[in-house]
This record gives sequence, structure tokens and C-alpha cells, in this order.
Amino acid sequence: MEIGVFFYVLAGFALINIIYYLFLSKVGFGKIDQPTGNLNQSVSVIVCSKNEQENLKILVPLLQEQNHPNFEIILINDASHDDTRDVIEDFMALDTRVKMVNVVNNESFWGNKKYALTLGIKKAVNDHLVFIDADCVPNSNEWLSSMAMHLSEQKSIVLGYGGYQKIKNSLINALIRFETGITAIQYFSYAMRGNPYMGVGRNLAYTATQFYSSSGFMSHMKIMGGDDDLFVNEAATKTNTAVSLDEKSFTVSQPKTSWSTWWKQKKRHINTASHYKSKHKLLLGLFYFSQIGFLVSAILALLFGMNWILVLSVVLLRYLFFWIVVGKGLFRFRESDIIILLPFLEILLIGTQLALYVSNMVHRPKQWN
Repeated sequence: MEIGVFFYVLAGFALINIIYYLFLSKVGFGKIDQPTGNLNQSVSVIVCSKNEQENLKILVPLLQEQNHPNFEIILINDASHDDTRDVIEDFMALDTRVKMVNVVNNESFWGNKKYALTLGIKKAVNDHLVFIDADCVPNSNEWLSSMAMHLSEQKSIVLGYGGYQKIKNSLINALIRFETGITAIQYFSYAMRGNPYMGVGRNLAYTATQFYSSSGFMSHMKIMGGDDDLFVNEAATKTNTAVSLDEKSFTVSQPKTSWSTWWKQKKRHINTASHYKSKHKLLLGLFYFSQIGFLVSAILALLFGMNWILVLSVVLLRYLFFWIVVGKGLFRFRESDIIILLPFLEILLIGTQLALYVSNMVHRPKQWN
């Protein structure tokens, strides 16, 4: 049976995928850099909270227990409608390290998390800033020290991993953790190879000096989302960015438990990627297009009577690299339980991302929370 054009197209897409996976192997197989910062450096932990009264009751005590010699906790009440402010004031009465920034919506920056974060950064007395979301918890009492130790004279931005709680027998939970893991494998690998393009606000650190020298969020203040990835995309360089792959430095967030709430969350997040630097959009877009191309050409090669042994060999080779590289990265992020589901989760995620892109072209979200 002859080899048709679809086989060569399939082989081309598979080759692009394999090269990309080799590029991403840095997370799973690369050496973990040791932090070079000063353990005794004072740090400001910044938490932006909007209607998070219950989550703050869980998070703040864990922050207070962090094993770090000198830090303050900046709690931002971003125009909450619940009792967030009262909860913060209760913590302030018991611990002088806890400070509040009370944000009132104004016409220019209505519902903009970046505006609230900017006020929190201005409130901080320390140059070293570590960020965590209100619905997250540190993975250990060494979280703060593990993140802050990477900040130094040379490194002004630190990318951390923010995972999600595991829920047994939940497909949406498995998809959320896979999407989080594969995204982290990408942005960590890019950064480790000298081309950082994003980070996540639920576990991120940078200096106030870096923030002000980059003009904060001003270049994208009007864009929904991006207080984390757009800032990193603009400010991070090969020399000023560090990554923290130590399990003690991870954070864990509460995952969405329904498809509708996760869909709404991802619509906000996916909106920012179109504002990345051109080189990052090109590289990320090429990989996504090659994934779709691989799946489509594999199906067409089999349907149109190509040599099924050759087609299957190419498919299996591509998935071998995928399973090894992504599986090793997920193992480092302590997400090994979903490795067996990787091919299925990849197909599901690719389809979901395509649907999200089309949906966002029709209607873009207006508020961060």
C-alpha cells in the first residue's frame, strides 16, 4: 500500500510535536537551580481578595505560620460585598504583621484587579514581594522562604507552581490539573531556556523595584486579566527571571467543580494570550496548530487507506515522547495520578481551548471576579 500525502503531513506535524516536547523536557529532566538570595531579607506577602471572607480564614493563619524571619502580610479588600473587610480587621487586631488595603471602585478602573494590586504594592514596606491568591494555600510552612530566596540582585522575578486540589473520580478535576500542569511545564521550560513568557499570580514573586521600573501594569491596565502573565511577559528577561521547582514552594488552589464555572474562569484567562510578545504568540501558536494538525492528519491517513503500520508507528512515537516528557513534568508537580489519562486529556483540552477561543471572539468577559 502506497504512502500518501496525508502520511507526510502527519509525519511533519509529529516531528514538530516531538521537537517541542524535547524543548519542554527541561522541567522533568533538568537540574533544579539553587536559590542565591538572602534568607533574612524582609518580604511582603500580598493577597488580593474580593468576597473571600471564608478563604481568608483558612489562608491567613497558614501565612502567619510561615518559617521566615521577617515579613508582613498585605491583605487587599477589593470592594468586597461580603464580610472580607471585617475578617481582615480581626486578623489585624491580633497580629501587627497583617495590614489592610481597602479598595473602593472608581470609574476609571472599575472591577480591575490590577488597580487593587497596585495599591497593595504601594502599601508594602519591603522591596521583595510574594503573591498568592486568597483561594490558595501554601504547600508547606517553607513556601515563603522557598520563593523569596530566589530573589536576589540578579533575579527580580520568580515563577512558582500553583496546583489544584485533587478530587477523586472527577473528569473536570483531572482536566483542570492537566491543563495547569502542561501550562506550567511550558512556561517553566521557556524560562529555564532563557525565554520567559508568563507566570501565575497564585504563586509569583518580584521586587517592587522591578514593578516600578516596568511601569507596573500601565501598558495593559485596560485589558481584562494579565496581572500575572502580561506583567511577566513584558518585564521578564533571560537574566532577571528564576523558577522555583521545590515542592515546598508550591501552592494549592481550590478547583472549580463544574464545567460552567471552569469555562467562565478560562474565558477570562485565555483573553490575555493575544497580548503576548509576537515571538511567544508565534511559538505557542505553532505548537497548538501542530497538535491539531497531528490529530486531524492521523485520522485522515487512516481513513484514506494509508499504510496503517507506518501511520501507527508515527502516532505511537509521537505519544511516546509526549508521555515521557509531560509525564515526568507532572510527576515533578506531584500530579502523577493523571499520567495514565494523558492522551485522552490532551484531546479534550485541545477541543476545549478551540471552543474557548471561538467563544471569546463572540463575547469577552468584563470583570475579574
